[in-house]
Amino acid sequence: PSVTQVTRNVPPGLDEYNPFSDSRTPPPGSVKMPNVPNTQPAIMKPTEEHPAYTQIAKEHALAQAELLKRQEELERKAAELDRREREMQNLSQHGRKNNWPPLPDNFPVGPCFYQDFSVDIPVEFQKTVKLMYYLWMFHAVTLFLNIFGCLAWFFVDSARGVDFGLSILWFLLFTPCSFVCWYRPLYGAFRSDSSFRFFVFFFVYICQFAVHVLQAAGFHNWGNCGWISSLTGLNQNIPVGIMMIVIAALFTASAVISLVMFKKVHGLYRTTGASFEKAQQEFATGVMSNKTVQTAAANAASTAATSAAQNAFKGNQI
Repeated sequence: PSVTQVTRNVPPGLDEYNPFSDSRTPPPGSVKMPNVPNTQPAIMKPTEEHPAYTQIAKEHALAQAELLKRQEELERKAAELDRREREMQNLSQHGRKNNWPPLPDNFPVGPCFYQDFSVDIPVEFQKTVKLMYYLWMFHAVTLFLNIFGCLAWFFVDSARGVDFGLSILWFLLFTPCSFVCWYRPLYGAFRSDSSFRFFVFFFVYICQFAVHVLQAAGFHNWGNCGWISSLTGLNQNIPVGIMMIVIAALFTASAVISLVMFKKVHGLYRTTGASFEKAQQEFATGVMSNKTVQTAAANAASTAATSAAQNAFKGNQI
């Protein structure tokens, strides 16, 4: 049996090899399983990136919106220029009618000035000029309240009659003078790009700022409810002192805002091309073109010529 087993286990030679007669079963692990098709539906995972045409459409929409915005702005500016041109034509035909201060028609005194920011002032300067106008109004209201503050102080201290009287004087004096002396020159400077009016404004406005500082300080017998006077009034009567402190805060706000606006106007002045040389030229041109000055100069010249001729005639007779 051992010989038979050995002979059975001997592998066949090449001469005895028959590929079709190999009936040996492969090992279990070497048998390949047939591929089973996947019955689940194919689902494509969405990607976060948008197609190129979507980005192009968005860029086109943004560009179109920007163009529409610019077109609306240009149309608005064109309409404003057209309106200003029509108003200027009406003014040239019918004359410029004063409209400030706005008084009723049956009032015995009419308006003294013409004021229209949209017509006279360029668009880029209108905001600044309006702020200066509001600052003038704010100071005028503060001066008006200062009268009541000094009156209340006069009620608790009979020696404060001088302050009450001066407060009325300051209101009647500074309200119109500040409008005429620094606001109207500023309005005219931006309206006609006048270097001379800019210099007039700067000179007067520096003095106005000094007045604001003195009013905020509130020295005794100066007619202002400043900080010094407010502390004195607070020691005498608390409600009156609180009222005076509020007015002192308004005077302080006027001084601070005046300084800020002065720097802003000076910055705009430097961008307009105005200069001291142009101011001198405008002053000389304005003086020489003034009819009163021309008449006075002509009269002086004729008088001098007549006296010189008379002196020469008398010398020849001698």
